[in-house]
Amino acid sequence: MRFIILIASFTLWGSIAFAQQGRVQIIGDERIDLLIEKHKYLNRHQSTLDGWRIQIFFDSGTNSKRRATDALNRFSSRYHEVKAYLSFKEPYYRVRVGDFRTRLEAEGFLQNIKADYPNAFTVSDKINPPPLAVPASSE
Repeated sequence: MRFIILIASFTLWGSIAFAQQGRVQIIGDERIDLLIEKHKYLNRHQSTLDGWRIQIFFDSGTNSKRRATDALNRFSSRYHEVKAYLSFKEPYYRVRVGDFRTRLEAEGFLQNIKADYPNAFTVSDKINPPPLAVPASSE
């Protein structure tokens, strides 16, 4: 009886060990590779992303374009490190500033300019990706 159990256990352990040495081959659809390449291409060439800006001016009517341009120039001369954008969406000319990734960043800058622009507010918008800060090496 012991002999039969011993042979059965060797056979069982041998089959388990043999099963561990197998190879798995995955045969995938080539359309998946095409989708991955298309996704990479679109992300590489995407010029905008969702983010936040601060709207400092909007107006419609006579001379609204001139007033919007004046507001943009006034902001740019005072805060030259932050980019300002003039846009027209009928019937309003708007001046929006900044390229903030998060609302928290936009709200922080809004507090800095609130004295000059008391009616300014944050808006969700498509932004130009700001450059990422590179941490200094500790060498």
